[in-house]
Amino acid sequence: MTELISEGEDIFLYLDRKRTYLVRVEAEKSFHTHKGYIQLGDLIGKEYGTRIASSMGIEFVALKPTLRDHIFKTSRRTQISYPKDISLIILYSGIGPGSRVVEAGTGTGALTSAIAHYIKPTGRVYTYEVRQEFTKNAQKNLERAGLLDYVELKDGDVTEGIEEKDLDAVILDMATPWLVVPHAYTALKGSGVLVSFSPTIDQIVKTVEALRENGFVGIETVETLMRFMQVERGKTRPQTLMTGHTGYLTFARKAVKLQQDV
Repeated sequence: MTELISEGEDIFLYLDRKRTYLVRVEAEKSFHTHKGYIQLGDLIGKEYGTRIASSMGIEFVALKPTLRDHIFKTSRRTQISYPKDISLIILYSGIGPGSRVVEAGTGTGALTSAIAHYIKPTGRVYTYEVRQEFTKNAQKNLERAGLLDYVELKDGDVTEGIEEKDLDAVILDMATPWLVVPHAYTALKGSGVLVSFSPTIDQIVKTVEALRENGFVGIETVETLMRFMQVERGKTRPQTLMTGHTGYLTFARKAVKLQQDV
């Protein structure tokens, strides 16, 4: 069924690959750019993907925002997680509709948004953050993405403990993940997954040591790299600039301790 643009919804205005805008459609509102302004009310009732000309006659396209669009256009007070890392986190963690997940820290809510998107409509994300200004900003981003109903924002430090139990996954993006490993073991279901994102080698060494000491198996650490291609007949080649190192991802699964016969 064809989806039509409604007032109060976000659109992803596309000019070219480097110039895109996440805009809320309002009947009496115009959106101004260096290529002229667009009367947003003219888009109401039109199909997503509609082309629209600015006041200068420059053509934009009104696209339906994807999860990726919401993540890259979040209001940022911290560094966001990149899709190359988020996609691996989602796949390796095994989460899906109905999963219960603890995340720390919340940051901008970019990774939180991705987790919430995949565990809805019956799952729940419990995201811990020690800085309230980050929590408030993440709440706005989650609300705009339409995902706040699946998230519980918590002011707290997971190095001091995790309140939830029988979790499917614990996903960490913080400075000292190794301090959370014992708490994560207690909070996870048997076979539950721990994921840790860290930018430095020293952090992953301490985290892997803690995982080995606390009954986790299947421990592996990877780094993902991504680069775009410049595609033009006779000139196709990798782009000069790329998204290189962002961090290392460590994955592990909880092994239940052997029950000794009395």
